[in-house]
Amino acid sequence: MAYPFPNPNPNPSSSSNHPLANPVSIIGPHFCAPYPVDLAIIRKVLSITDGNFVVTDINGNILFKVKGKFLSMHDRRVLIDGAGNPIVTLKQKMMTAHDRWQVFKGESTDASDLLFSAKRSSMFQLKTKLDVFLANNTREEVSDFKVKGSWLERSCVVYAGESSTIVAQMHKKHTVESILIGKDKFMVTVNPNIDYAFIVALIVILDAINSSGGGGGDGGGVDFDFLGGFN
Repeated sequence: MAYPFPNPNPNPSSSSNHPLANPVSIIGPHFCAPYPVDLAIIRKVLSITDGNFVVTDINGNILFKVKGKFLSMHDRRVLIDGAGNPIVTLKQKMMTAHDRWQVFKGESTDASDLLFSAKRSSMFQLKTKLDVFLANNTREEVSDFKVKGSWLERSCVVYAGESSTIVAQMHKKHTVESILIGKDKFMVTVNPNIDYAFIVALIVILDAINSSGGGGGDGGGVDFDFLGGFN
């Protein structure tokens, strides 16, 4: 069984939003809160300079930023916290048909530091579908998490394994500011006891796959620049 916890809802016909009893830590236990966590993802659509991907709490406090490294052989991004400490490194695996990304501890890219990987469920898909496998799930017969929905509409949902249990959900937020300054802002609600840094890393992967125009789903080819990084 690939689940990092028992499948709480084996019936896939109905979605479940009940909080999980035990913390599900993928990146770190300190990112698991016993209450729902609301995150704001802010991207400057019209900007290709630094500072174009920020994650804040509902009070505007910066929790994460993304640094990009685009001059290397592999497309790579580093998720850092508000103080500038590296949390995980996200690296695109080259020569794969399903846009596979691997996520490692800190700034490492060593296989021993692999935390999880994510890839598109199929080569060609009209909607957003990602399969997520934890590092110890080497056979990858059953995914540990799934992402489904519409990236273009910012309405993706993260499910636990092959179940219908929701662990996080995105929803678009239009504001006057977003219209005037060209910011793409949407909210993500992470359910209790779920590693919210892990959810943010999944969103970075979704953005990378879709903004590259690689056929990652309904958002493929949308002109959301993801260039530059934080100093």
